[in-house]
Amino acid sequence: MRVSDRVRAISPSLTLALISKTKALKAAGRDIVSFGAGEPDFPTPKNVRDAAVRAMEAGHTKYTEEAGILDLRRAIVAHYRNRWNLAYEPGDAVVTTGAKQAIYNAIQALVNAGDEVLIPQPSWLSYPEMVKSASGVPVIVHCPEEHGFKLRPETLDAACRAHPKARVVIFNAVSNPTGCVHSPEEQRAIAEVAEARDLTVISDEIYERMIYGAARTAPFASTHPSAKARTICVSGVSKTFSMTGWRIGYAVGPSDILAAMKTLQGQSTSNTCSIAQHAALEALTGDQTEIEKMIAEFARRRDRMVALLRGIPGVTLTVPEGAFYAFPRVDSYYGARPNIKCSISLAESLLEEAGVAVVPGAPFGSDAHIRLSYACSMADIEKGMARLAEFFAALRG
Repeated sequence: MRVSDRVRAISPSLTLALISKTKALKAAGRDIVSFGAGEPDFPTPKNVRDAAVRAMEAGHTKYTEEAGILDLRRAIVAHYRNRWNLAYEPGDAVVTTGAKQAIYNAIQALVNAGDEVLIPQPSWLSYPEMVKSASGVPVIVHCPEEHGFKLRPETLDAACRAHPKARVVIFNAVSNPTGCVHSPEEQRAIAEVAEARDLTVISDEIYERMIYGAARTAPFASTHPSAKARTICVSGVSKTFSMTGWRIGYAVGPSDILAAMKTLQGQSTSNTCSIAQHAALEALTGDQTEIEKMIAEFARRRDRMVALLRGIPGVTLTVPEGAFYAFPRVDSYYGARPNIKCSISLAESLLEEAGVAVVPGAPFGSDAHIRLSYACSMADIEKGMARLAEFFAALRG
């Protein structure tokens, strides 16, 4: 049978492939320290789990509206109104099977065949593949480390001049993989370019609450008077509430685009899991104590990983201000052995020889780097970083 050209153009997820290989080695008895997975190691808070049990016992086990239950959509728009003074109606929100589906649906709703979509990199590796799935053309906008990996307004404007047919930009204010955080002021400057160039913005805000120290951020739609009318804000409960497996994301934005996203969802997945929706309602409206503790622990782990990485000769690092990733530069070690030529071969050697799982930087847009997640225990950070340091020391000879 023939596979469509559209699907053949899409690359498999390297992060998921790495996770599968790591699990296979663990199942074979290997002691592997994993810095690969992009999910918190904390349990879903008990009040959220209890809400799911109550939902089942109350019989909330049937189809819901394709856009999500009304109470959850009310809670979503209340979050934007109360925290950021952004006025949306429940009809301007849609609940999706993870934030990933919200981004996918937004791209499908906005992009025609041949349309160009600007993607600042380093960035999450799924963005270009989602654009390809809509028969669009991903246009990579390089954001160098000397700029803190951040998208600058002049960089975006130059990309628009080079690609005058581009009408969409995918923006990630708190970055996977770099951990950089764009402040509200920095986003405002980007929003001014988006207004001048008539760009629609898909703003991936899944890490919106995972920021540390003096860093600040805000929904892109709140940062400029014109931004709300041209922005689809995407978030969810996966990261903040340690609910990755519950698969609840959401989007808010202009009514016409959200209506198109709902139509697409109605003809694909229909509603998300009814039980998980009630759990997400509790996550957004219930006690936040466990979440505050989790974020404080991530800050502590970040500080320790940064200190240990900076102690390895030949490794440099821009300190991450958000999410739960470090993105160290390691290309000084390329060529230290014939089999280590790039971030992919380095990651393979680390896994097989040192028992440490990291994610290569190449799929994120920077082959000079690797991504390490500190969404793991402090004990694993200590053990894994010791192995990492030993591995690099051996390469130095």
